[in-house]
Amino acid sequence: MKFPDHGARFPIELDAKHCSPAPAELERMRSNLDSLLKAVEHFPVGSLHVLLERFPKSTTFRVKLSLVLTGTTLVSLQDAEHIHMAFEQCVNNLLEDVHAYKSRLSNEPERQKHEKGTHQDLLPDFDPDASALESAIRSADYNSFRRVLLGYEEPLRKRVGRWVERYPGVAARIGKDLTIADLVEEVFLDSFELFNRRPRDLRFGAWLESLIDPAVKEVASDHNGELENVRMAQSALEADEESK
Repeated sequence: MKFPDHGARFPIELDAKHCSPAPAELERMRSNLDSLLKAVEHFPVGSLHVLLERFPKSTTFRVKLSLVLTGTTLVSLQDAEHIHMAFEQCVNNLLEDVHAYKSRLSNEPERQKHEKGTHQDLLPDFDPDASALESAIRSADYNSFRRVLLGYEEPLRKRVGRWVERYPGVAARIGKDLTIADLVEEVFLDSFELFNRRPRDLRFGAWLESLIDPAVKEVASDHNGELENVRMAQSALEADEESK
């Protein structure tokens, strides 16, 4: 199944799970993307990945859009009873994220940090084994993926801890129903899913950092059950470590 491109200047990839939208439905969704495509027309866009999914034994649809830009990957998810409702809201959410990213790019203090060399890149405590990382991706083994990237865990935890301060509502939940470790796990889960679509000209640590903001929003809203997914991943990692 292909998504109508209508001359889009970058790839629009489509995955459909447990659903088969008719050509007319896909055409309608493509038209909904016009505002988003216009918002990024001056960006060196890598790709847009569209996931359409219907939950088995349910009338609920899920839409997930992953927009790869140079310097960041923006992710939006939405569930709804109607696929068009989910898609339109997902596009609107992603459009807001694009505008927010533009604002961050134009943020003078942050730009000055880069110009002065005072912005610190997200660097691992020890470098991951590149071949082991590729092997984990090929075998779709998330636990192995996490072990290979263990050197990024503590630096990422510190960066996430500072990032959360931008969201007072999320910061207030830390230590109650949410932890920094939950947010870190969501970053790793997103990086596992998006690994093969990451910008190849961007340092891996910088790409991980670009996933922090969407991860915080996903877990904080939890409208897609992301926190449950995070806890399941954490439990699986703990069980895996105990078995060794």
